[in-house]
Amino acid sequence: MTIAIHHARLIDGTGAVHERATIIVRGSKISAVGPSKTLAIPKGTVRINGRGLTILPGLIDCHVHLCLGGEADVVAALDSEHPSLTLLKSASYAKATLDAGFTTVRDVGARDHSIFSLKQAVDSGLVPGPRIVGAGLAICMIGGHARFIGREVEGTEQVRQAVMDQIAAGAGVIKVIASGGVLTPGTSPDAAQMTMEELSAAVDAARHAEKKVAAHAHGASGMRNAILAGVRSIEHATLLDEEAGALMKRYGVYMVPTLSALATTAACRPSCGIPESALAKAKAMTKRHQASFKYAHQSGISIAMGTDAGTPFNYHGDNAQELERMVALGMTPMEAIVASTAAAARLIGIQDMVGTLMRGKEADLVVLRGNPLQRIDLLRDRTRILGVMRGGRFLSGPLSHA
Repeated sequence: MTIAIHHARLIDGTGAVHERATIIVRGSKISAVGPSKTLAIPKGTVRINGRGLTILPGLIDCHVHLCLGGEADVVAALDSEHPSLTLLKSASYAKATLDAGFTTVRDVGARDHSIFSLKQAVDSGLVPGPRIVGAGLAICMIGGHARFIGREVEGTEQVRQAVMDQIAAGAGVIKVIASGGVLTPGTSPDAAQMTMEELSAAVDAARHAEKKVAAHAHGASGMRNAILAGVRSIEHATLLDEEAGALMKRYGVYMVPTLSALATTAACRPSCGIPESALAKAKAMTKRHQASFKYAHQSGISIAMGTDAGTPFNYHGDNAQELERMVALGMTPMEAIVASTAAAARLIGIQDMVGTLMRGKEADLVVLRGNPLQRIDLLRDRTRILGVMRGGRFLSGPLSHA
């Protein structure tokens, strides 16, 4: 089938906007993009009038946990349920994410390898969802942060084995834990975790399989270790300092800020059910997190959007809240959209496939009523999303029923 959306506003993901544009999709690919007045639409094409609509690339969330459901105490919730129930819930969260306009996610920590089964089910069309680039189990030190969705290791040989096991199971990215965290009791976000040698071993083992490494790091010391070890991205970067920021710029390391994670946790009252230690840590770091994001943005550090969806009250399907937070802290709406499309695709390494609306790319796109460059919050309004296309097929929204 060939589909043409014509006379629409088109945000192509590169930072450019085209008014009164036409995009033609043939099969799973974009076959043409251009001005409506000059681009010929082939006979027999299904035409969609795009007046008043905006087309933008399918959004990409670089940091989600589909095994977590946004409960107040996600650690206890995960511990109390059978893995098969977790997988079923993960499938529903994947659909909610797709419905929100997100056609790709990077899942950076799951309770087991069933995330790869979910990826297979989505890719085969068995269940609706976004393209999944999964890490499987996060790799952490013994007793370290994220051990409830991780594999605990000690020493470089165990690290290498863990990386190889993850890749053999289907991992598209490797996740390491370079500092303490908020949700794991007894860990300090300031404190570095895993040694430089262990982090370097993870990067080296991943490199042999042509995979990148994402590093959880709140504290600056953990960030520095991870950057010097050669990771591709720092997840959170909550307590960024000038030295770590300079290293990120020098080595082209991405910041995935996950502003929504601390914000949704810190906004809760003590009676909301979030463990006291997690709530205290989140409240103590939120303003520093916002300052770190502003510093990174102003310094020209590469930023790719990620929400940490699944953490307390940070729900799958509400992923677009992150763009609002980025804009509130100084990004323009266009910068936030680029961070959620082209920049995110570059981080993941799929920029030749998705992230921009160009001829030959996979037809992953969102059709929206209104102009998100004037009101970024429109992306969070489900009633505005008329269609979510992945691989040339409308899988969500009213257009999927047309």
